[in-house]
Amino acid sequence: MQRPDRIPLFPLDVVLLPTMPLPLHIFEPRYKAMIRRCLDEGIEFGMILAAEKAVATVGCTAEIIRKIRDYADGRSDILAEGRAVFHLGQLLDEKEYYEGMVDYLADELSPLDADKESQLVGLFEKCHTLLFGRPWAEAGRNEPTTLAYRMAALLPIERTQKQSLLENRSETSRREFVFGWMNAFLPRLAERQRTRHRAGSNGHASN
Repeated sequence: MQRPDRIPLFPLDVVLLPTMPLPLHIFEPRYKAMIRRCLDEGIEFGMILAAEKAVATVGCTAEIIRKIRDYADGRSDILAEGRAVFHLGQLLDEKEYYEGMVDYLADELSPLDADKESQLVGLFEKCHTLLFGRPWAEAGRNEPTTLAYRMAALLPIERTQKQSLLENRSETSRREFVFGWMNAFLPRLAERQRTRHRAGSNGHASN
């Protein structure tokens, strides 16, 4: 797919990762116009982290998957999904919404270790079950280059760390980060679940 080098931008205090679903409530007039254009022309817009009056230099395009709801006053709910990572070369303020001149960033090509992937998936499935109370539904999905992104999108990783993952051009390195993060997180998560269980039973074991 040939993507344009000038795209509408949606600066927000959110880090969108490739394949990550993102529900959005559109209420500002400028973003109503932007979303209308994207729907009319079938184009993606760029999500980019904006925090503390600063805009990141790396973001991710978002494809509008569907419009969930239209409101009588022109507001709407949409579901978008992350697509391509880009570098923002120039921020343009020529329309009612921002646009950007962008370059799309490719991953470094490197072989992926099947044994390490199996360990990563096993660890993630434990985290997912404790977090959501159910198995990971897409465990069999075969998209190796986005595996770390798909996992990170479901984990309570800090925004700055997600931004670092987005900027990381090595899937091997991204997987190593997610694996290390889960290794540190899982014991705390398991203890949190035990504490909740004890609180729910008033601290007494069941007979």
